[in-house]
Amino acid sequence: MFSKYFVAGALALAVMQVSPTAVAAGQAVPAPGPVSSAGLPRGVITVTQVEGITEYRLANGLQVLLVPDASKPTTTVNLTYHVGSRHENYGETGMAHLLEHLMFKGTPTTRNVWGEFTKRGLRANGSTWFDRTNYFASFAANEDNLKWFLSWHADAMVHSFIARKDLDSEMTVVRNEMEMGENNPGRILYQKTLAAMYDWHNYGKDTIGARSDVENVDIARLQAFYRQYYQPDNATLVVSGQFDTARVLAWVQQYFGKIPKPRRVLPTLYTIDAAQDGERALTLRRVGGAPLLYAGYHVPAAADPAFAAIELLALVLGDAPSGRLHKRLVEKQLAASVGAEPFGLHDPGAALFVAQLAPGQDIDRARGELLAVLESVAAEPVTAEELERARAKWLKGWDLAFTNPETVGVSLSESVAQGDWRLFFLIRDRVKAATLGDVQRVAIERLLPSNRTLATYLPTDKPQRAPAPKAVDVAAQFKDFKPQAGATAVAAFDTSPANIDAQTQRFALASGMKVALLPKPTRGGVVNAVLSLHFGDEKSLAGQGEVPALVAAMLDEGTAKLSRQQIRDRLDALQAEVSFSSGTGSVSATIATKRQNLPAVIALVGELLREPSFPPAVLEEQRSQALTGVEQQRKEPEAVVANAIDRHVNRYPRGDVRHAKSFDELVADIRAATAEQLRSFHRRFYGASHAEFGASGDLDVPAVKQALEAAFGDWKSSEPYARVADPLAPVAPARLMLPTPDKQNAHMAVFLPVPLMDSDPDYAPLTLANHLLGGGGSSRLWVRIREKEGLSYGVYSQVAWNQEERNSPWQAQAIFAPQNRAKVEEAFKEEVERALKDGFTATELQEAQRGLISSRRLSRAQDARLAAGLANNLRLDRTFAISQQVDDAIAAATLDQVNAALRKYIQPEAFVYGFGGDFKE
Repeated sequence: MFSKYFVAGALALAVMQVSPTAVAAGQAVPAPGPVSSAGLPRGVITVTQVEGITEYRLANGLQVLLVPDASKPTTTVNLTYHVGSRHENYGETGMAHLLEHLMFKGTPTTRNVWGEFTKRGLRANGSTWFDRTNYFASFAANEDNLKWFLSWHADAMVHSFIARKDLDSEMTVVRNEMEMGENNPGRILYQKTLAAMYDWHNYGKDTIGARSDVENVDIARLQAFYRQYYQPDNATLVVSGQFDTARVLAWVQQYFGKIPKPRRVLPTLYTIDAAQDGERALTLRRVGGAPLLYAGYHVPAAADPAFAAIELLALVLGDAPSGRLHKRLVEKQLAASVGAEPFGLHDPGAALFVAQLAPGQDIDRARGELLAVLESVAAEPVTAEELERARAKWLKGWDLAFTNPETVGVSLSESVAQGDWRLFFLIRDRVKAATLGDVQRVAIERLLPSNRTLATYLPTDKPQRAPAPKAVDVAAQFKDFKPQAGATAVAAFDTSPANIDAQTQRFALASGMKVALLPKPTRGGVVNAVLSLHFGDEKSLAGQGEVPALVAAMLDEGTAKLSRQQIRDRLDALQAEVSFSSGTGSVSATIATKRQNLPAVIALVGELLREPSFPPAVLEEQRSQALTGVEQQRKEPEAVVANAIDRHVNRYPRGDVRHAKSFDELVADIRAATAEQLRSFHRRFYGASHAEFGASGDLDVPAVKQALEAAFGDWKSSEPYARVADPLAPVAPARLMLPTPDKQNAHMAVFLPVPLMDSDPDYAPLTLANHLLGGGGSSRLWVRIREKEGLSYGVYSQVAWNQEERNSPWQAQAIFAPQNRAKVEEAFKEEVERALKDGFTATELQEAQRGLISSRRLSRAQDARLAAGLANNLRLDRTFAISQQVDDAIAAATLDQVNAALRKYIQPEAFVYGFGGDFKE
């Protein structure tokens, strides 16, 4: 459960939005043509169909969108209520979000909602934003789970407890969620920026709500809010993925159709702020982090024809490295990173632009340049090249969302919240059709000093005002809308381990690279791949500092033939996402693209890996961003605790590749790296002699083979390779107390070395034991600390399974308010001791076995996971047969084996505890 958080740095919005999704009362929904309702269950009618998505209505008003796609054996269900923080009255801020929490507290027929999710293997959650609240789950295609989840939604719509006792226990959890956000300066700056931008509209009030409102909420008002808005005529149900349409409609009618159409009339919301008539400013001062700037401008509602131009402007200005802000601030070392985020909302919204500074950079110079870039479009018009680059990137992102059956259903929530689900397609068409004149006009209208909220207020004798905000007749926007052809149906694929192995083609290149290709049908011809290189050994990798990580970070920043902008443009043209990551003696490339483009993407990745140029100026950008990241982590409880535990359990000296660095050592190594060191490391270590390539999706196998041979077939490694061992070693128990001043959220971590690997007989029993103790929504730790006592927003345990040696740490973590540290620690210890003393029950074990096996099946339906698994199996000389063996071992594990594994390996007297927070005791 989360609200939409604006996180500075990468300009990430911790997305989870909630918005009213239906068209306004009295507005007709124009269908593109007559659609037959023949053969449907009684009480269900067909409304319209657009590009493979069909809309139905029940007699009680429930809107149903079905998005069938058999390309993956998964199903996603999303129920969106047309209510969010925009609908809250005075004294009710945070009510929509609080209600989201209480919906998971159960009904008379389903009292342990999270437990049901866990045992059924559902990947489920809820989210709240300005205009809507949604609840969603993805799971391996299973009619029993689908039928149950639909029935739970219908039951929860009208029979949720929303009880005083649940409100009391959940209150600390919600406060903990607030405190988690309050630890982030960017999150608070975002909250205050929106508050300064809006005079009257509820978009100026953060979805999480005011602490005083949340803590003093009246249960009767919350229940009334629930009864008013959680009704079928105020909801949209979306089912996407693999399912039988006729059965789903029958179940929907069976469970939802019996809910009466409500007699109440929903209130009409009409508040719209006047045009802003002067610069606004605010300053926030807190401990930790690095300097940061936001510039916010009022923009039209998402349904307004001008909003497409706003989306494109955000990319022209805020993208990296092509955007104007990156070129003028980051490349000139005035800021470490920049970004932009337009808010597509039901009512007139906002566009935010950010500049994240590194320690030591001049905030006054950065502020001046930020505003100069944003408000100079009249003098420096958008170019055709900038527009086409932005358009290609936006459309690539849209296409990736639409072709994934697990994301399209949730993505439609946002369009529903904006006023009509078909805006998902209409805005795409408007982006395609936008002209330079459109973008330029909107920039001149909106990017004005008088329409801006930033760090200072400057009055003016002659204010310039943006166009007055106006309501949009959403239905009228579809007068000339012509849907494109629906997506072609894709055949189902059997994701059993045996079939995966049977369909996988394996071979090796002349260089030594091992390859595994799994051709299978996917929606839109999507393919995922993973390529991994391994190099060096314990001696040759010693003393390299941060050079290996910086080499990996700069692989896509320029080659002997291509600039980094040309690389970005090429990836956009190929509809591809490529990212690089580094490990100890390894580098990996993760690839997502389309069937017809994969050979060209492989050729490009080959060039990136073999011919990086390591431009010195870009190295300075990477250095600045890395140093900023370290500075932000120094005062964060989670990072401080993780670093302290790593250093406590680590036995390797400075210079050893396995050494756990302090923050100061990390800074020193980042500062010391030179471009020549990066080039030397690359020449010495990189090659394909010890490499794997795994791909899953709509593959043209002969073309992929040819591309791999051309890119990597002759690329030999010059340096010997041997995996750097990290065997188990004794660790002294400890209790580390780490102060992080002025942080409202605290963190606990627990570490225990375990002498096991994933091929040992105790793997399945200990996996089940950990799942029951702290691995799911019905685990002992979750039920006690999160559900019963409401002390933490998140608590869990896990085993970090080692695949190559018997050194698999068991870890547990929890976040909480600093004043609750003693309670969290006591509850944690008591639950561990109770499990060790009394063991688990047969019922618990059965539910855990069912949930884990279902979750593993869901994982095998993800092409990205399959690609990574194929590459990993090549490295370990395994096949997916081991996945079936694990499933069988989990299913066969006995209660005695599970309890014995817990008692054998979980030893509280050997725990290493770490606590980070602003503790007053």
